[in-house]
Amino acid sequence: MSRPITFVCLASYYKGAEFMRELKRQGCRVILITEEALAGEPWPQEAIDEMFRMPALKVPDIINGVSYLARERHIDRIVALDDYDVETAASLREHLRSPGMGETRARYFRDKLAMRVQAAENGLPVPAFVHVLNYEDVREFMRCVPPPWMLKPRAEAGAVGIRKIEHEAELWEALAMLGDKQSFYLMEAYVPGDVFHVDSIYYDSKLVYQIAHRYGDPPMKVSHLGGVFTTRTMSSQHEGKLVGDLKALNKKVVAAMGMVRGVTHAEFIRGHNGKLYFLELAARVGGAHIDALVEAASGINLWAEWAKIELAYLHKESYQVPTYRRDYAGLALCLARQEWPDLTGYHEPEIVGRIVQRHHAGLIVASPSYDRVDELLSSYVPRMGYDFLSIMPPSEKPSN
Repeated sequence: MSRPITFVCLASYYKGAEFMRELKRQGCRVILITEEALAGEPWPQEAIDEMFRMPALKVPDIINGVSYLARERHIDRIVALDDYDVETAASLREHLRSPGMGETRARYFRDKLAMRVQAAENGLPVPAFVHVLNYEDVREFMRCVPPPWMLKPRAEAGAVGIRKIEHEAELWEALAMLGDKQSFYLMEAYVPGDVFHVDSIYYDSKLVYQIAHRYGDPPMKVSHLGGVFTTRTMSSQHEGKLVGDLKALNKKVVAAMGMVRGVTHAEFIRGHNGKLYFLELAARVGGAHIDALVEAASGINLWAEWAKIELAYLHKESYQVPTYRRDYAGLALCLARQEWPDLTGYHEPEIVGRIVQRHHAGLIVASPSYDRVDELLSSYVPRMGYDFLSIMPPSEKPSN
């Protein structure tokens, strides 16, 4: 191909800078389409050839806009940098007949109902669930599954919009408020337990890398009740069977959803009965600075590797994960009372990253010692809570 390969990157949130930088290092042409409200973010201008802003990245406006750009530009690949753009990018690919994930497959990585149905049909463990559609089915679910239940929006990310329902009357009240939006929800059994995430790289329908982490308090608890969000690398030595079981289940889940290439972020819960359940899967780099956490533990930048994967596939070349470390890393993050929190009082030598973000305080630590990372996170939770913590009502959309 004599002309540069052109990528259109969709971003409803500020993220993916390293993805675009890697594309530019590889000689690609990069077009970023983002929302007007994000114009002032520190996008990597040196890696972006053209930047366009829209009020919102919604179909059909995005289809009309990119189709207009395509009159004078050859567009080779379309990439969603944020979870909210996955289905939009899929619709755009379908319209332009561009390679990549189409609308049907994209639902397995965005629609919580679709991914649960697909997982269950493949014999994978998921909490008992029901689509909020037919009321008799909903009543039967409540008769068979004891409360509390989780009422979840099908297309939101993470813990956004999730509501815990304690009894039947509360459910009907919630559904009445939803009105015609009810069918965009599912209800599932409440499974208390420990929550984990596994972040992976796939190429040519094969898992080529995965790393497991354990959350401190479950993300939903932090989102709804406040607190310091933490997650840390798991240890095969300390948590051997659990790590192996998580990775085995992750591999089965991602394969069941039909992932061909790219990166994934999957979440699982281990109930008090000791059983692992699949919660959700996203075809993108994990949010909440999990990309930096993975890089601190392994040296692998998931954004850069994703760009390399897309180019390897386009050139019909093989892909190999770079040599990586097997250290341990931890992340502690909270909403802050201060607009720009001062983290200079935190000076442990294991600190490898400081999260600079308005009204957020965050630290990333790394060490060859599992125990040292655990010790640091355990000390940071009360300390950051005292120094910075602010508690706000849960957002209708994720902040990162």
